[in-house]
Amino acid sequence: MKDYLIFIPNLISITRIILVYPILINFYNGHFFWSLSFFILASLSDALDGYLARTFNWQTELGKILDPIADKFLLIGMVLIFWLEQIIPDYVILILILRELIILLGASFHMTVYHLNTPQPNLLGKLFTLLLIIYVLIELVNVMFEIVGIHQLHHIVISIACLISLFSYTIHWIKLTYKLHNKNV
Repeated sequence: MKDYLIFIPNLISITRIILVYPILINFYNGHFFWSLSFFILASLSDALDGYLARTFNWQTELGKILDPIADKFLLIGMVLIFWLEQIIPDYVILILILRELIILLGASFHMTVYHLNTPQPNLLGKLFTLLLIIYVLIELVNVMFEIVGIHQLHHIVISIACLISLFSYTIHWIKLTYKLHNKNV
């Protein structure tokens, strides 16, 4: 019976991906309370699946891929709809997309060329994900209650955090490539 429970964190990640649809549809239709509620549920599920996987040793190769994909769907989906609705400036979405591309290209390259396992998230990546969740929450609350005055500051903060993360991943991929290349020469 215990072997079947190992799938629970993956099921939670799949549920998070499914929750993206009602979050975005409710936001698009102006039902901001429901969008916020589903977003909070999805964000909590991110913490829950990681906790269960680590605590009960229910970590799987699928989960190592599924969890960050679920995060990407959730967070990039929200930032994208904010951008489409002209709630956030262009530079925020551009920096975020650049960061995600660097991570994807670096991971793909190293998994394909050097046959590495699925990359593990680092502390900076986890902190950035948490910061992005907070950013989306602030935007959702801001849209619901039309709070003024915090816009530019938190756009700048998330952009700086994104650039730091982007720089960190770029350095990581360059160092790893150098190390692996010299090892294989």
